[in-house]
Amino acid sequence: MTKIDFDTMMKTGAGTLAGRYLRRFWQPVLLADDLKPGFAMPLKIMGDEFTLYRGEGGTPHAVAHRCAHRGAQLSVGFVEDDCIRCLYHGWKYDGAGNCVEQPAEHEHSFADKVKIKAYPVQEYLGMIFVYMGEGAVPELPRLPEMEADGVLDAYMYVRECNYFQNIENGVDEAHLPFTHRSSAFDVLNHDVPKVRGEITDYGVVQYGLRSNEAVRLTHFLMPNILTFVHPASDPVVTEWALYMSWRVPIDDAIHKSFVVELFTVAPEERAGFVARRRAGKAKTAELIPTAEIARQILAGKLRLRDVAHRPDIVNLQDHVAQTAQGVFADRDAECLGSSDHAVKLLRQLWMQDLSDLADGREPKRWVYPDRLRRPRGLNEDASAAEAAAIAQMAV
Repeated sequence: MTKIDFDTMMKTGAGTLAGRYLRRFWQPVLLADDLKPGFAMPLKIMGDEFTLYRGEGGTPHAVAHRCAHRGAQLSVGFVEDDCIRCLYHGWKYDGAGNCVEQPAEHEHSFADKVKIKAYPVQEYLGMIFVYMGEGAVPELPRLPEMEADGVLDAYMYVRECNYFQNIENGVDEAHLPFTHRSSAFDVLNHDVPKVRGEITDYGVVQYGLRSNEAVRLTHFLMPNILTFVHPASDPVVTEWALYMSWRVPIDDAIHKSFVVELFTVAPEERAGFVARRRAGKAKTAELIPTAEIARQILAGKLRLRDVAHRPDIVNLQDHVAQTAQGVFADRDAECLGSSDHAVKLLRQLWMQDLSDLADGREPKRWVYPDRLRRPRGLNEDASAAEAAAIAQMAV
């Protein structure tokens, strides 16, 4: 079996092993609300540049970054019906990448011989997903838990470090009482949990056992999806919010996180809840950006406690912790402990899949369940049998 090193997992550009692997899965590339009908924009995912546009009828499409004629950037052109026309000389392409018009070629048009790259696109859970892989296109996985009744909210943030640092952070329960001190997670921060991981048919489940015998579960769906429940700050939310995120590289040094949360809110309370969420996001947008605050903290000009009042404090805490590892964490210099068990399992699964791909074998076919166990880690939902089993595993 080909031996895979950490450097291989961190690089996702075209032709790289991890890049080929991630391209075998549908990836979110933009929030659906950020692309209006008749608009186009340039995007970069895993180092690949392309054009995302929404036809006048509302259907999203993804095609090559540049026109095949003289290489002009297509996103500055015109969206017409369900096609996009180049600004430079008017060559027009449909959503499948076929050139359908060459206005200046009056006598000898060869439009039917010209085709640019196009990608399958689907809209789901408030996000636009693109499939960037080769060969047969798999079905976009459905996630029934996120389709349940409630208020669905999708958002995105950018973090200035390699995507794999954020992936590993998701199965690191031991960081909560330190990184997320003075946050919504304080309900769990009465002690440091014992952490254990288990390999599943979908990836890894992490168990966090606390001294009151309560167990919290965090699920990681291969290759880059994290899901858990967390306390919501708005009192009209009657259950813990259901969280799901995708860590998607822009390039090797920076990545996007696409997040979807489902809030259980009574129908009569939803309008007010949505209005408060929007107002909170607008207020956060007026503040100094998260990345800039993180740079000031890393430079010793600020402390996290100085900005604990910010509504994005959890995101800021994670941003500081992960970028404090450097743009590329030096995993060869690490000293891992027993609390890193789930991190070790996650790396093992990635290395196995990449090794299979490198050696010409099919990587494991991961199966996402319709529903996952969601104990929160509070005493009232602790299972004595489960807590005892996890305690024994964590010895």
